Amino acid sequence: MPEADIPPPAVPGDPGGRSGGTAEPVLVLGAGPVGQTAALLLAHRGLPVTVVDARPGREAIGSKAICQHRDVLDVWAGLGAGAVAEEGLTWDTARTFYRDRELFSVRLRDRGASPLPPFVNLSQSRTEQILDERMAAAGLGVRWNHEVTAIDQDASGVRVRCATPGGPVELRGSYALACLGPRGHVAREAVGADFAGTSFADRFLICDIRADLPGWERERRFYFDPEWNPGRQILIHPCPGSVYRIDWQVPPDFDLEREEADGGLDRRIRRIIGEVPYEIVWHSVYRFHTRVADRMGRGRVLLAGDCAHLVAPFGARGLNSGVHDAENAAWKLAFAAKGWAGPELVETYSTERLAAARDNAEITGATMRFLVPHTESERAHRTGVLQRALTDPAAAARVDSGRLFEAFHYTASTLTTPCAERPFPGRPPRGEAPVPCPGVLVPDVCVTVAGRPDATRLRPLAREGVTLIATSPEGAATARAAAVRATAAPVTALVLERCDSTGALAAALEARPGEVWLLRPDAHIAAVLSEADPEAITAAVDTCLGGSASAAGPIPRTGPQPGEEPDGGVLPTGG
Repeated sequence: MPEADIPPPAVPGDPGGRSGGTAEPVLVLGAGPVGQTAALLLAHRGLPVTVVDARPGREAIGSKAICQHRDVLDVWAGLGAGAVAEEGLTWDTARTFYRDRELFSVRLRDRGASPLPPFVNLSQSRTEQILDERMAAAGLGVRWNHEVTAIDQDASGVRVRCATPGGPVELRGSYALACLGPRGHVAREAVGADFAGTSFADRFLICDIRADLPGWERERRFYFDPEWNPGRQILIHPCPGSVYRIDWQVPPDFDLEREEADGGLDRRIRRIIGEVPYEIVWHSVYRFHTRVADRMGRGRVLLAGDCAHLVAPFGARGLNSGVHDAENAAWKLAFAAKGWAGPELVETYSTERLAAARDNAEITGATMRFLVPHTESERAHRTGVLQRALTDPAAAARVDSGRLFEAFHYTASTLTTPCAERPFPGRPPRGEAPVPCPGVLVPDVCVTVAGRPDATRLRPLAREGVTLIATSPEGAATARAAAVRATAAPVTALVLERCDSTGALAAALEARPGEVWLLRPDAHIAAVLSEADPEAITAAVDTCLGGSASAAGPIPRTGPQPGEEPDGGVLPTGG
C-alpha cells in the first residue's frame, strides 16, 4: 500500500482512540534474541503477542553475538532472565596492543551502583535458551516454519502472510514488530525503507577454541599488527567454559577449507596460544557490513535489530542495540494500546531508534576505517598514530579498536525536555558513563520504597510507568499532582532522602534542592525541572508521552487524590 494511502492508526481496541485495550496481538516476526526480548517485554506490559519464525526450530550454532552490556542485562533481569548475567563470563577491562606492546586499557565505569557486571560474554545460543525458558514461563510460544512473505496494514491493524509446510497462513495483529534479521526485505519493503550502506572487502575468520590460557580469562584483548597476523588485527574474547573467541582479519581471498587442509589454521592458533592443548568448538568466516534502514517504521509496522541496522561487531553494538530497539517499541506500543498515549508516541519509535542506529553506524564506521584503511595515505596515518601511541597518551586516545556499546542518549528527542542547568556535555571518554541529564539513561541504584519490598532497584521501578524523583516531600507531592494532569498512566513520585538510604542516587544525580527528575518508562531521564513550576512538570510529562494529552485534552482520573503521601516517601501509584 503506498505511504499516502495509509491512514493514521487509531489506538487498538478503541475507535475513539483513548480508552485502551486490545484484542489483537502484536505480531513479533522473528524469534532471535531481539524478537524474544520484544515478545517478553510486550507480554510483561500486558499485551497479547504472537511470535513467528521461518526456521523449523532453534539452532545452536557457534558463539555468534556474545557480548552483553550491563544496560541490556538490566532489561533481561527485569524479565526474569538474570541467568544471562549469572552464567556469562564477566569482564571489565578492554586492552589494546600494537604488535607486542600494550597501548592502553579501559575499565568500564558505572555512575550508579548496579549489581550487574559491565559486560558478560555468553554464546548467543545459550542466551536464546534462557529467553526461551522465560517465554515458556510466560505462556509464549513460537510458530516455527512460518516464513513471512507479505505484510499489509490499514488504520486498524496489520495482516502478515506466511508460507508454512501446510500451506499459506494469514495472521492479523494490532502492530507488527519485524525482527527478521538482515534478510528481512519483506518488512523493509512494507515500510518503504532503503537499506543502503557499505560492505567491507576484508573478511574475518572467527574461531571458538577451548583452552587453558591463564591471565586471559577476564579481559578483552585487541591486537594491531601482531606478528601472528602482520598488517591486520586480532580480537580475543574469553567465554564461559574456558572457551576463547578469536577474530582474525584476513584477506578478501581467504579460503577456510584450504587453510584447514594445509594446517594453516592450526598454525594461526598456535602463534597465539603456543603449545597449549586446544579444541576447536566452532569456526566461520564473515564479511562485515554497515547498513542502516532510512526509516524504522511506518504506520503499524516497525523494524528492529539487524532487520533495521547492521554494523561491524567491534564495540558489541549489534545485539545490544537491538534489545534497546525492543524496549523502546514495547513501552510505546503498550502505552498506546492502554490509552495512556496516542499513536503519535509509537511514531517516535522510528525517529529515536533511527538516531541510535545512525550513531552506532557512525562509530563503527570510524572503527572500520581505522582497522581497514583503503588508501596509502590512510594506512600511513594509522601506522603513524599507532607508533606515536607507544609513547604519547594523546595519540593513544586516537587509536580506535572499537568503542564499546553504550545506551543511546535521547538528548535531541522530541520526547525530551532540555534543561539549561543540566546540558548534555557530549559523548564521554571511552569507558566513562555519561553525566546524568535529560535524554540519558538514569544510573541504577538500590532504593527503598515503603510497602514495596519487591522494589529494590530504581530502573525496574521506573519501568512501571512515569516516575518522578524530588528532593523534598512537598516537591514530590507537587510533582505527582502535576503529572496526573497529563496522563492516566501509573505515576510514582519518590522523595530522594527517603528512598535513597545509601546516598548513592543523590550522588549519581548530583541532585540539587528543589529539583524534580522525570523518568520515562524505559528509565531514560525525560526532564529535570523545578518543583516550583508544576505547569512545566505537566508539560514535560505530556511531552515524554508524545504530546498526546495536549492533543486530546485533559484525561479524567479516578483513584487516590494527588498529594496523598504514605510513610516511606513513595506517593500512590495511579493508573
